[in-house]
Amino acid sequence: MPIIPCEKNEALRAMILEFAEILRTQAHTLGDHGLSENEFYQSGLFRGAIERLRGQFSATMRPKREFVAALLSHMEDLGFIEEWISAGAENRHDYTVTMPGGRVCAIELKGCLDGNNTNIFERPPHADEFVIWSVCSNEGADPRHNVQSGIHTRLSAEIIFRNQRVDGLVVWDWICGTIGRPCPKVANRPERFTDIGPYRLPPPCIYMFPATVPTPRNNRSPNPQPIASVSFLDALNRCFGGCNEEVSSVRFTTDHRGNETVRSTRVERDGNVQFETAETPIRRA
Repeated sequence: MPIIPCEKNEALRAMILEFAEILRTQAHTLGDHGLSENEFYQSGLFRGAIERLRGQFSATMRPKREFVAALLSHMEDLGFIEEWISAGAENRHDYTVTMPGGRVCAIELKGCLDGNNTNIFERPPHADEFVIWSVCSNEGADPRHNVQSGIHTRLSAEIIFRNQRVDGLVVWDWICGTIGRPCPKVANRPERFTDIGPYRLPPPCIYMFPATVPTPRNNRSPNPQPIASVSFLDALNRCFGGCNEEVSSVRFTTDHRGNETVRSTRVERDGNVQFETAETPIRRA
């Protein structure tokens, strides 16, 4: 069973690879550079343009912030949250959300979860809840690989090694439910979409983590929290048409093997194991 319901569109992936090959071999025919084919590729013009585009796509956070801001404003308008504010560049998290009951949730935005940036987070001391939100704007990315890598390889290692409690993970962006990332939650069920401005969204994918940090000696395998215990995630799920059977529970189990600390990860959804690893040593990237 998959760790996340959606999967990459293999047909789109094949088209991306085909177009990339055409671009690689025919780039010298584009533009007014006035160079011969040999001069074009020897000049570094093609490689420089590609690197510039890569940097522009990866560096900008503006579309991601606009997306999350639109969703939080929608939740505020409907009364699911009391208010939200951008935390500002000086903080290690992106948003602070106040819930109707007074609890405070800090949100940290991440990309596709398979990079080193996923390791960089800090739970603020004022937060009652701390949530990581993956916004993966790469249509060609593999969501199953990214979530596996993010949860087991990266987040579990940081949580255990640095004693950093994370209450849950949201994997959800504007590509969800599109041709680039078909979502089985809305297959033949268009009523499950929520329309907000330019976005048409299926219910979010939510992963509940333990309420305590796993430790080999006295807290080897703490239970994942129920979604009702994390008020922001519960509100997000209800606001956007999710159901509890679609929420995933993540269990980390730790132990000592010689001089190494090892952990395994198991993800369950609706009582079924969706993903499980063997014990692997904690090696932080």
